Amino acid sequence: MPTASATIPLSFPDEARLLFGPADSHVRRIREANGASIVLRGDTIVIEGEEPAVQKTSKLFERMRSILRRDGVIHDEALSRLLDSRPASHSSAAESIDLFEKAKRIRPRTPGQARYVESIRKNDLVFCKGPAGCGKTYLAVAMAVNALRSESVRKIVLVRPAVEAGEKLGFLPGDLLAKVNPFLRPLLDAMNDMLNYEQVRLYMENDVVEIVPLAFMRGRTLNETFIILDEAQNTTHTQMKMFLTRMGEGSKIVVTGDATQTDLPHDVTSGLNDAIARLHGIQGVDVVELSGEDIVRHRLVREIVKAYDEGPHTIRKG
Repeated sequence: MPTASATIPLSFPDEARLLFGPADSHVRRIREANGASIVLRGDTIVIEGEEPAVQKTSKLFERMRSILRRDGVIHDEALSRLLDSRPASHSSAAESIDLFEKAKRIRPRTPGQARYVESIRKNDLVFCKGPAGCGKTYLAVAMAVNALRSESVRKIVLVRPAVEAGEKLGFLPGDLLAKVNPFLRPLLDAMNDMLNYEQVRLYMENDVVEIVPLAFMRGRTLNETFIILDEAQNTTHTQMKMFLTRMGEGSKIVVTGDATQTDLPHDVTSGLNDAIARLHGIQGVDVVELSGEDIVRHRLVREIVKAYDEGPHTIRKG
């Protein structure tokens, strides 16, 4: 005899079919796992059984609906994550980053990268400085995708200052997407490398993933959001303060940059270095410095960075 019941009104005609899965495969797994009765009555899902099982199943369906609104479908692996109540283990600093995309994982390839990934897991605000090719942006995007698809956050916001082009957005042709594309393309490329094109398109259309220039962050408060600021060496003190104070409840920020490649005027202090000096040592804030040893692009990239770091050389003519 059931001792409790709960109802979930459906929001649109196909919602029950998508929640129940192909040939009701999802709902069968949920019944087996939680021990509650689940039936469809008209446009309402009815859950009955012992009170703990009903509560657990109701919460499960709410999380499934959140995934459905975000992704448009509930894959078997997504349901498996929801049914497994154990938190993901992060005991190893070198543990791979699960993207929940056809079993695709990204693994830190150097000790420095492993420290960086572990720092993101443990802290709400992480600054990462390092040369081109050391993985600072790529790994941050991978951790953002992991947080989104494991339901740790509701959305991802990828941000970049536009100063390096020496142009103001208002003087560029086209709509906003056309304007920001040259500046934000590296962030989009990283995400496209991890997820299929249709998934990225769906995320952007549904405002689950935003890719915006830094100037468009003013006045916002972002809750339950994974925010990445790339090329942060090109921010001013004022811009960095504005950006960091966008953080809301349940959010995480990763700030990346290369202090040797600033495009700011010589008399302007980089907001990246300024923020690190001011905030280093605060609980929940960490600073990770990667080096040439962490460069994982083409073999020549490490040699190129090393050659430029050694300083100017005499240019031979003729």
